[in-house]
Amino acid sequence: MKQVIFKGSACAIITPFEKSGRIDYKTLKKNIDFQISNSTDAIVVCGTTGESSVLSDREHRQMIKSVIKYVEGRVPVIAGVGSNCTQKVLRRSEAAEECGADGLLIVTPYYNKTSQEGLIEHYLCIARHVSTPIITYNVPTRTGVDIKPETYKELSKVSKIVATKEANGNLSALMKTMELCGDNLNIYCGNDDHSAAFVAMGAIGTISVLANLMPQQAHDIAVTGINGDIDLSAALQKKYLEMCNVLFCDVNPVPIKYAMSLVGLCRDVYRLPLVELNDKNKSKVISAMKHLDII
Repeated sequence: MKQVIFKGSACAIITPFEKSGRIDYKTLKKNIDFQISNSTDAIVVCGTTGESSVLSDREHRQMIKSVIKYVEGRVPVIAGVGSNCTQKVLRRSEAAEECGADGLLIVTPYYNKTSQEGLIEHYLCIARHVSTPIITYNVPTRTGVDIKPETYKELSKVSKIVATKEANGNLSALMKTMELCGDNLNIYCGNDDHSAAFVAMGAIGTISVLANLMPQQAHDIAVTGINGDIDLSAALQKKYLEMCNVLFCDVNPVPIKYAMSLVGLCRDVYRLPLVELNDKNKSKVISAMKHLDII
């Protein structure tokens, strides 16, 4: 079996901003403590939810360095280092290694896309140059490219490629991937609303947006299922399903940052091209939070 970086729920942590638009490191530390004290099993920094695409190279490295330093080994820290340029991914990966990342989360190349053969070469090139374990990230709704089960089989033969964050929403393809790869590839769910289903099928956790607001609950959905209580995992998934769904009423991470701002976990501040929720979607978030007595 491949190396396991974490089991359970990893928080795809937001990047909090000050009113000026600068990164708010004080709030970041506050959120890390909130996560760890509420059972989060790992932290993913500079992922999609962390608005990594609008961070400068210096900010990107500093975010990773700051999170690793502040976490201080309490949970694993996984660095999002993906790009549509393989050489840029290599530079980011090497920088994250120097900072001490426990894993590298690498999304498929976006915009320029590539073939399945190109995906294999992209990840092989990175794996040849790093010693840190790699989690591939498949999210075709954002990237326009989908990792096929047969491609996963080839990637799973590479020792440094230990897992994938799968967010294509195709459970049939997931089953095929699991059949082809067996113990050579660990699976993480990439959609909060599928967490219980994934762990019931054999996934070992979720990389979660929900965890930013509800870390204990995200952990419980995943871990109860991993531990064999599929019924409880499913019941928890149903209980929090509306909240999971409303967090995608607009582009991630806008809804989660708005929800967090309502309970004092961050400011409702973004960098363009992201903007605040409209009033209709704000009402949806507020309604879901009131239903769960969060506010």
